[in-house]
Amino acid sequence: MKTPLFGASIEVNCEYCQNSVSNGKEFLCSAGKTIKNGKCRKFKYNPTMRKPKGEPTLSQTFTPEDFML
Repeated sequence: MKTPLFGASIEVNCEYCQNSVSNGKEFLCSAGKTIKNGKCRKFKYNPTMRKPKGEPTLSQTFTPEDFML
């Protein structure tokens, strides 16, 4: 049995579905489907459509001497 690359417990969300099309305000399904009871028969996970949550922050401050060889 083949294991999914990003795990089997990915939440169904039209924002990162391969079949979704954005009109600027909302996401529409190009297959004409809707999510019922948290399931969509045409859902295909597309990791490139996911947006990162927040910006990473550095806990350190660096000086020019830190980058000298």
